[in-house]
Amino acid sequence: MQDRWKPSVTVAAVIEREGRFLLVEEHTAEGLKLNNPAGHLDPGESPEQGVAREVLEETGCVFTPTHVLGVYLSRFHRPATHEDVTYLRLAFVGTVTDPAPGWVLDDGIVRTVWMTAEEVRASAERHRSPLVLRCIEDYLDGKRYPLELVMTHHSVFEPEIKQ
Repeated sequence: MQDRWKPSVTVAAVIEREGRFLLVEEHTAEGLKLNNPAGHLDPGESPEQGVAREVLEETGCVFTPTHVLGVYLSRFHRPATHEDVTYLRLAFVGTVTDPAPGWVLDDGIVRTVWMTAEEVRASAERHRSPLVLRCIEDYLDGKRYPLELVMTHHSVFEPEIKQ
């Protein structure tokens, strides 16, 4: 039987404050990279819950999604692991609080950094993926969709059905 194709579902946040964007610098198999606060969607959570959790874990800030920025399907080759990975990214726009005092950033996150769009563009070779800049460019282009665009059915929150 042929393997079933399963893209990795991720959630990401584009957070802008006074012309600067919140990014995280993180250790990856390809070295130190810049990324939007982002990560994998966990079982039993809505995309909005997942992005809020990821932002908190990676930055110590409470994130409140206000809009859907976009849905992105992309495939990347990971040189360090010699594998091709397909990601389905749900990106959100929103606001954050200041970091909680003494918050310990998620494992692998070195620091958070606020960068201008020009600084983000100039650091493209350090991005974890091309989606880092693409999401910021879409934000700057004014792309915003209602949160209701992504519907989470109640069955997501029910216990797994055993067959």
